[in-house]
Amino acid sequence: MPQELDLLAFGQRLRHLRKQRKLTLAELGEQVGRAPSQLSLLENGRREPKLSLLKSLAAALGVPVEELLRRQAPTRRAQLEIALEEAQRDPLYASLGLPRLKVSARVPSDVLEHILALYGELRSREAKGTATPEEARAANAELRRKQREQGNYFAEIEGAAAEALTAVGYRTGALSQGTVQALVTHFGYTVRTAQDLPRSVRSITDLRNRRIYVKHEQLGMHSPRTILLQTLGHLALGHHRPRDFADFLRQRTEANYFAAAVLVPETAAVPYLREAKQDRALSVEDLRDVFAVSYEMAAHRFTNLATHHLGLVCHFVRNDAGGIIYKAYENDGIVFPADEQGAIEGQRMCLQWSGRQVFRTPDRFSVLHQYSDSPTGTYFCVAHVDPSRERDFAITLGVPYRESRWFRGRETTVRTRSDCPSGDCCRRPPAELTRRWEGYAWPSARANSHVLAALPPGSFPGVDEADVYTFLEHHATS
Repeated sequence: MPQELDLLAFGQRLRHLRKQRKLTLAELGEQVGRAPSQLSLLENGRREPKLSLLKSLAAALGVPVEELLRRQAPTRRAQLEIALEEAQRDPLYASLGLPRLKVSARVPSDVLEHILALYGELRSREAKGTATPEEARAANAELRRKQREQGNYFAEIEGAAAEALTAVGYRTGALSQGTVQALVTHFGYTVRTAQDLPRSVRSITDLRNRRIYVKHEQLGMHSPRTILLQTLGHLALGHHRPRDFADFLRQRTEANYFAAAVLVPETAAVPYLREAKQDRALSVEDLRDVFAVSYEMAAHRFTNLATHHLGLVCHFVRNDAGGIIYKAYENDGIVFPADEQGAIEGQRMCLQWSGRQVFRTPDRFSVLHQYSDSPTGTYFCVAHVDPSRERDFAITLGVPYRESRWFRGRETTVRTRSDCPSGDCCRRPPAELTRRWEGYAWPSARANSHVLAALPPGSFPGVDEADVYTFLEHHATS
């Protein structure tokens, strides 16, 4: 039995198959040894079937068990009925105070279409306020708090990734392209490449025709393989249309975690990291090379496993050449620059931190090892510039000084001092320069395009649904 059985979809599929075979509830119940009332509860999504009953139903209907468990509705009508049932469970819908609408065969499909369209507009208007920068920063701060509490380790996602890998026969080492394809097949989908993919998306999943569309032009963390696994993550983790921006952000983070857990499996990575720690040779670049992933993903994956399995606290930062923070995580006590709401995304990091120093080195694409003294202690940091199509980002993994003994590169003599986030080391110009130039400078600022800028409204912020539906319509018959 799957961990997250969609009871509504199961019930609709069971009813659809029963009626296809022209069986009444009583006739099907007689074949499987169950009362018609029990089967009615199943068809209405109000009871979860046991595995033995699933097998009996599949045999009576002449289909594989997997056919009964498919998450997609069997017909457009069934899809509408499921969508309405889910809508009426939404607290926003319930807040209207309307009596519950029980859908019978006499209710036309176009009536259901109209109700769901009105509900969709209601959700869209409700979601507009959550697409503001303030809401986005608050959602990021809350997510970062949860990650810190759990040491950035999520056992349920690790379990889902391990289950998927076991199902396709993965044993050890870097994930092959064949294994990735086997995972796609395992989830019941096929992959199509499309050069006309809308600019606002990384992939599109056609749930009706069970296709995943990707584009072969991305680099680093956004390679086609990674994007494909992120898409499978949404399926494996049972994600539904996000309720708000916080839900959207959580789902995206979980899907990214799933992809990383598949590409750098816990069962293979943990023994490797433990041996490296024992040899005092922990290295992000080695983890990257062994599992054939980007440097950023290797650093991310290290933070997932370091505290839970190695007993190490750490921090991670992704920033651009100007020091603007795009992603960050910490459970080692380091203090990031933050706004009044506690949000760190969009803030500028100290010039003395390794994430900015790496851009000033003669070979910016080599790994920089550095000790950084700060008000909260000294940190050993490893920084590397990960190139991308649009701009280069520095990826930093840092640990407190006492943990540096486990890492390769600890013998570095590079050391800086930072008084930030409240000091004068870089946030304010030197007094002499201020005296000479204050009042005589008028810079023209470059607008900073950032993930937490004002976002277009909708369940999937920034996604143009008109482009997506036009794309699917065009490719549906190909």
